[in-house]
Amino acid sequence: YLADPAGVRPVPGAADALRLVRAAGIQLGVVSNQSGVARGLISPGQLAAVNDRVEELLGPFGTWQVCVHGEDDGCVCRKPAPGMVRRAAAELGVDIDRCVLIGDTGADVAAALSAGARAVLVPTARTRPEEVRHARAAAMVAPDLTEAVRMAMAGLL
Repeated sequence: YLADPAGVRPVPGAADALRLVRAAGIQLGVVSNQSGVARGLISPGQLAAVNDRVEELLGPFGTWQVCVHGEDDGCVCRKPAPGMVRRAAAELGVDIDRCVLIGDTGADVAAALSAGARAVLVPTARTRPEEVRHARAAAMVAPDLTEAVRMAMAGLL
């Protein structure tokens, strides 16, 4: 639960991958669970400052969809629910079946697929092995963000 904007460190290749997407005329958005707010681990102001830093380093993004609810709050936005993915597509004016969500958890893949979008999983240290197995069967899996963007763009263009 990052509360300090100085701690924002984009993954290797992120800036270049996003430049490639933008150069192709593809719109970008952020869809993020941030339950640290519900848990009292990060304030809404700290979250806004962190997101502003992400935008400064990697933006612009056409939409930010952020769920600050906890897992037990029963909201319709928290991934794996499809709410934020659908809202992002609507705000971007893009048909949901033209959307690709790139994420690092099974909840990311589930949210995309249940919304009618496609998904690419980029496993990290926090990704559970069963999430990777499921994603291989239901979506795409990429070794890094650069390859995920390549895979997503190959299916969109």
